[in-house]
Amino acid sequence: MKIHRLVYILMPLVIYMSFLWAPSAAILGDASRILYYHVPVAWVAVIAFIVAGVESIILIIRNDEQSLLREERAYNSTLIGLVFAILAIVTGAIWANLSWGSYWNWDPRQTSIVILLLIYIAYFSLYSALEGNERRGKISSVYLILAMVIMPLFVFIIPRVYDSLHPDTIINADKKMHLEEAMKITLFTSMGAFTLLYLYIYNIMNRISAVKIKIREKRHAI
Repeated sequence: MKIHRLVYILMPLVIYMSFLWAPSAAILGDASRILYYHVPVAWVAVIAFIVAGVESIILIIRNDEQSLLREERAYNSTLIGLVFAILAIVTGAIWANLSWGSYWNWDPRQTSIVILLLIYIAYFSLYSALEGNERRGKISSVYLILAMVIMPLFVFIIPRVYDSLHPDTIINADKKMHLEEAMKITLFTSMGAFTLLYLYIYNIMNRISAVKIKIREKRHAI
């Protein structure tokens, strides 16, 4: 089955499961349902940034006729990651307001993802500034590789080193509660669905980039 068909099936299923099938958390209530979207979009942002870094590594190592396409792929994945990171911040702010009474608390997780967002926004500034420079692909690739290397620091390490307002995740919740199983299944289904959504969007953007490259090559050949 093609990716887009799975996306069309799983996304509505996730909406049904998150609002109608999965129970609300005992303490957090219906506010906990936003986690079925907040966690997956944050997950996709991380995946997208990793893919961009891997494409950049391949570009630098091989440096062949596919380099321009790999440069475009890295750009596309970073752009998707940026959008999903913004969605993670927005859904996280909604969660914070429902749970803590304020949209922004400078919690370590909130602060770290904003810093990560700024790092990748700077990539687009760098990429635009290098327009017309034949070394733009390599320079921007090095930046994406460095960003990928330091990303775990902001995603996994800093939020766990400092005290956080964030509650224990659904994955680590009390396993003795039977209701938690439905919540875990819903969360993992949502993560899978959003991952496929990323792959679907990424594939479309890469196909568009390939067409644009061919058009440019034909124009130069004329």
